Amino acid sequence: MADLSPAAQAVLDAAFDTDENLPYEHDIAAALRALADQVVPWQQEPTEDSVGPTIDYGYAWALFSKANDVRQEIIHIADELEGGQ
Repeated sequence: MADLSPAAQAVLDAAFDTDENLPYEHDIAAALRALADQVVPWQQEPTEDSVGPTIDYGYAWALFSKANDVRQEIIHIADELEGGQ
């Protein structure tokens, strides 16, 4: 296999680092969680003080909200695969 980017390697490692006694759905769930961490990492909710004077607070909030929505959808799929629905 060709050299992978650090992000792709993190996803692959997560899939293969699960307990081998667990069903394969747990491998996929681990890979999805790693994907979420690589693509939309957790971030703290913005405040008016944290965005500074050059960035509109509403815009910062909208970006945070959308990223959080995407991250939560990925995590929800992982939870569902593990039976947490």
